[in-house]
Amino acid sequence: MRETQTAAEARPYHHGDLRRALVDAARRILEAEGPTALSLRAVAREAGVSPAAPYHHFKDKAELLDAVADEGWQILSTGMTKAKADAEPRSKLNAIGIAYVCFARENPALYRVMYDAARDKEALPAQMQDNKDSAYCKVRDTMIELGADPAAATDLELATTAAWCAAHGLAEMAGFKQFDHLKAELGGEVPFLRAVLAHLGLFPHGKPD
Repeated sequence: MRETQTAAEARPYHHGDLRRALVDAARRILEAEGPTALSLRAVAREAGVSPAAPYHHFKDKAELLDAVADEGWQILSTGMTKAKADAEPRSKLNAIGIAYVCFARENPALYRVMYDAARDKEALPAQMQDNKDSAYCKVRDTMIELGADPAAATDLELATTAAWCAAHGLAEMAGFKQFDHLKAELGGEVPFLRAVLAHLGLFPHGKPD
C-alpha cells in the first residue's frame, strides 16, 4: 500500500492547468474530510502530482486556502447573479438571498473557508469589499434598484449589512431539525427560506404593485 502511494506521489504532473487541478483537489478534500485533512501533500496526492508540485503556485497551506476561498466567492457571486436574472423585479433580493443560503448549505466546508481565510480576523474577506462584481455589492445594488437612495450612504450600507447578516444567519441555522415541520408545511427547503427572508422585511418576494 505504501509502495503504491509513494509511486503516485513521485510521478510528475501533466496538467495543463496545475493551479486549477490543485484548487479542485483541495475542494474535494475539504468537502469529504474537512479542513484538518488538508495539506499541500494531501492535495498533491489527490491531484495525482508530485509532492513538490503545489509549491509552484502556493508557498504554504494558507495560500492554497486563500485560492480556494477566492474561488468560493466567485462561485457564490455567479450563483447570485443568475438567481437575480431569473427573478421577478420585486423578488430579486429574495432570490439572491436564497442563492446565498443554498450555496452555503451545499458547500459547507468551502463556505467556512471563505470566511476563515481572511488574513485579519477582524476584517471581512477582501472579496466582500467595494468591488462592483462582488456578492456584497450585488446585494447593495439590488437594494438601489428596489428604491434605496444611493445618496444615503450610511443607511444603504447598514441595510446591505443587515441583509447580508440575515442571509448568513439563516445559512447557519437552516439545517436545524426544529424547522423540519415548517419546511414540510411550506413545501420544501426553498419555500421555507423564501418565507423566512420575506418575514425579515428586507427581502420582498412579491410582484410589483
